[in-house]
Amino acid sequence: MRPPFRFLLFPLFLPANGENTMNPNTALPRSTPEAQGVSSQALLNFIDAVESGVRELHSVMLVRHGQVVAEGWWAPYRAEYPHVLFSLSKSFTSTAIGMAVAEGLLTVNDRVIDFFPEFKPRKVSENLAQMRVRQLLAMCTGHDHDTTLHLFQAKDGNWVRAFLARPVKFKPGTHFLYNTGATYMLSAILQKITGITLLEYLTPRLFEPLGIEGAAWDSCPRGINTGGFGLRLKTEDIAKFGQLYLQKGVWNGQRLLAEEWIAEASARQVSNGCIPESDWDQGYGYQFWRCRHNIYRGDGAFGQYCIIMPEQDAVLAITAGVANMQQVLDLVWDHLLPGMRPGALPANPALAEKLRARLASLALPLPAGQVSSPLAKPGMSRAYALAENEQKLTGLSYDFTDDACRLTVTGPFGAVTTTFGLGSWLKGSSRLFADREEAAETCAVWKAEDVLELTVRYVHTPFYWTITNCFAGSEVKVQVNVNVAFGPTKFPELSGHAV
Repeated sequence: MRPPFRFLLFPLFLPANGENTMNPNTALPRSTPEAQGVSSQALLNFIDAVESGVRELHSVMLVRHGQVVAEGWWAPYRAEYPHVLFSLSKSFTSTAIGMAVAEGLLTVNDRVIDFFPEFKPRKVSENLAQMRVRQLLAMCTGHDHDTTLHLFQAKDGNWVRAFLARPVKFKPGTHFLYNTGATYMLSAILQKITGITLLEYLTPRLFEPLGIEGAAWDSCPRGINTGGFGLRLKTEDIAKFGQLYLQKGVWNGQRLLAEEWIAEASARQVSNGCIPESDWDQGYGYQFWRCRHNIYRGDGAFGQYCIIMPEQDAVLAITAGVANMQQVLDLVWDHLLPGMRPGALPANPALAEKLRARLASLALPLPAGQVSSPLAKPGMSRAYALAENEQKLTGLSYDFTDDACRLTVTGPFGAVTTTFGLGSWLKGSSRLFADREEAAETCAVWKAEDVLELTVRYVHTPFYWTITNCFAGSEVKVQVNVNVAFGPTKFPELSGHAV
């Protein structure tokens, strides 16, 4: 859901790095699982199932009765790292609209074109004329395909004009279509009526009261927050947001969001499918998905979740880098829901300690391989000129020390170097697959004496990249893969000759 601004190697833009630190004075309270009616064994079973099946969860936090009963981050991901939320951002945009409605700044029945008379097309169709804020919220604008790509392609950078120019095939309100452009329009409307960005609007009304610090949100070329994606928060921030909804809009005795809005936003506003086993076919609210088990959620691509369970009085926050998002929800329903009871469970200190230790030691497997090769003795360098390629890269060089490998890539943007820890994660930054330096943890291993595997984990995102370098005499072949993407995950092979 990102515009392709510019890239060093391959077409995947990563968000700007944002500082986001923990503040113990605003943290949610902690408790043992059994004290809040949650089985430690159920939580252990969930972790087992994740690690045997899903594998690429980055964090999990379960809140029951307002108390955090389980939390963990799979190294190299950490509690203090913000994580890009993708479409989970939409639920925050909806919240801002709810606050603006309560302030009397707009209503959900206001016509969309009335906010932007200067950008409406010369001929306004009847369907466009009838499109309301309500339909932007419920993803039933009447479009027959997502408008987002057309926004990215707007030559003048005017995403509002591009949205209003798209044909509206159906009567608004009659057809569900997941449409990130609709969420952008909510952000644009909010900025138009308030004179400030969505992020600026939410900061004193939502983020500061919840103790959420360092929130960052991407913007369109005209300075409007993207709304449907681009927000970056920590795992506990996601959990706090869900807890506010669970508490019907009240936080520390202060009403932040109208209870009526929460009821509307979380209700089934439009039908979106008919498959009973799919949590994408249970109905859609105001930028929230209905789930099975009378649960609702905000979610984002590749496994960013804020799951709100009213009957269980629980919230589950997850960040991840997975392709099969339904699989994650199935594990929640199969393992965590049965593990919750209305009242407290008998204390089980031994099991609770086992769970605590397990959560504290979570780690994604290090890339398997050796830390040395006859081809890479400390102080040794290898340099290659690359054959012509789509990325217009011209050269690669490898420099080895006792505990690291430095890869330098040359191309249209000059020379870019990333350092990889040999056999262990090295905390630092990289812009190999971004248009600026991004927080990253890196690792290098030898899969064979002549095969060097380099891994870059952009730890504020769902993405990790694998660069497999196969050396043969004076030649090198390089294969690049990414774990998840909106497009291809495997890219054309690069080849080079020693210089």
